[in-house]
Amino acid sequence: MRIYHEFGPIFDENSEILILGSFPSVDSRKKQFYYAHPQNRFWKILSFLYKENDLDSNEKKISFLKKNHIALFDVIESCEIESSKDSSIKNVKVNDIKKIVSKTKIKRIYTTGKKADELYKKYCYEKVLIPSTCLPSTSSANGKYSLEDLIKIYRQIL
Repeated sequence: MRIYHEFGPIFDENSEILILGSFPSVDSRKKQFYYAHPQNRFWKILSFLYKENDLDSNEKKISFLKKNHIALFDVIESCEIESSKDSSIKNVKVNDIKKIVSKTKIKRIYTTGKKADELYKKYCYEKVLIPSTCLPSTSSANGKYSLEDLIKIYRQIL
């Protein structure tokens, strides 16, 4: 069954970096917000790196992203996917990443995981012409990295 990305990107004209996931998890789709699974470490990492302790609502997260010139979106607009497994993704239709980049000051793009990076490079790079840096997935299913490891690796976005 085809599943659609039902919430929009977060960005404004001052965004300087873009962080791209692959496709929202089941929890993120239900809650209509990025990295919404309680065990996902994305917001913990950004909170630590930017010394921001008050990210307890979607509104505060959006304000935080804009204040720090971070845009957030996913590569995929719609696809077939089992649960939240990137490995099951097929029949991809991608989002218009170029449209966001053209309205911002984005000069750096980071992807959160191998699937997001693979899809960005395959479908989006030629239109955007900004190379991506692949960062590890922040999902709790990615047990290869501790929170401390992820913080060290994600520090490069600063």
